[in-house]
Amino acid sequence: MKYIIRQIFRSTNFIIGFVIFMAILLTVILYPIIIPDPPLAIIGQGTFFPPGTYVSVYDSVGSTAYTLNIGDPASQRIADKLDNEKRLEMKTWLVASGIPESEIDLADTEKLLAQWQENYDPKKRLPGMTIAKMRAYQRLDASLQGLLSIEPLIIAAQNPESNVLEQTGAVNQTDYVNINHLTNVRTLPLGTDNFGRDVLTELVTATRVSLQIGLVAGLVATFIGLTLGLLGGYIGGLVDDVIMFITNIFTVIPSFVLLILISFSIGQEHRGAFVIALVIGLTSWVWTTRAVRAQVISLRNRDHVNLSKLSGHSITHIITRDILPYIASYVIMALILQISSAILVEAALSVLGLGPRTTEVPTLGLMMNWAMIYQAHLLGKWWAYLPVIVTIALISFSLNLMNTGLDQVFNPALRD
Repeated sequence: MKYIIRQIFRSTNFIIGFVIFMAILLTVILYPIIIPDPPLAIIGQGTFFPPGTYVSVYDSVGSTAYTLNIGDPASQRIADKLDNEKRLEMKTWLVASGIPESEIDLADTEKLLAQWQENYDPKKRLPGMTIAKMRAYQRLDASLQGLLSIEPLIIAAQNPESNVLEQTGAVNQTDYVNINHLTNVRTLPLGTDNFGRDVLTELVTATRVSLQIGLVAGLVATFIGLTLGLLGGYIGGLVDDVIMFITNIFTVIPSFVLLILISFSIGQEHRGAFVIALVIGLTSWVWTTRAVRAQVISLRNRDHVNLSKLSGHSITHIITRDILPYIASYVIMALILQISSAILVEAALSVLGLGPRTTEVPTLGLMMNWAMIYQAHLLGKWWAYLPVIVTIALISFSLNLMNTGLDQVFNPALRD
């Protein structure tokens, strides 16, 4: 056993994959400990705040927070939210709706906003306008609400006696904030998504849930495949014929199509992370069954197995003591591949809108789905989707490297 462990950790592929995977796993475990109260929700729904945005959480119970305008007057605040690109988009809509171009002054913010409020209709679809563009204008309109408002931001805290939120202070729109004087100021390294949530916090939470889905689905698929493969390969005869008949049926049906049909039939309200993991596991056991069966067939007539038969040992004893230890390394490699495959399948299902329900904790696939729905890839908001893609790629890459390293150790044909 010690010799095998030494050989495993001499494999460069396994070491690299193991280090990457453990780095991801430790980040997922330690992040909530290092940052126990991350800013999950901040003001700015409908806007992708860029990386480096400062936030200050005033009320951890109510998750009340706001984006700091550090040394930033009201005019700069308006310029940040209404840049030249948005002004040109407003002009395009106004001209298409019949407003003369000569009457539109992009430099006059108050006049431009007044024209927009008087003429914009979120339900109006102009000639040649796609649904995606129509929704983009609706989001633009939502981001402009209250832009010129001078109403202060209310800071509330929960009264322990009445259990009701009560106003404890206010932050004016033109207030200056010195972050050096605030102890609870935080920087969002990856900015926020369209819901105003910290992308880094969402990414860590989503990675943890996706790993859990992959582990559950991998264990279910490996257990089913291992059990059917052992029984069919050792017992043979009618049992093997029935198992292979069922396996061949599932082989002919594309597993992803089957996943889509099952997920759709379950319904959004019942699709939790655990349910999706079970569905993936119940449809991913086919190739494990065939591979284990082939390994068992090559072992069932070995001398030690025949000796065990002559000794009167039961089928269960022979399978668990004389056959399973010889294919244990292959089962571990199959489990690693199943976990990697399950994470990718969950991401694909969620991108199609058939993953876990959005009212629960996020997954990597759901983050991709949200980024697509709110057109982050078209708006150039790379921080909403690129970290998710990199995380999925790193997890899959590390697991496959570990599997390759194990294959080089346990497969004599691949050794140098």
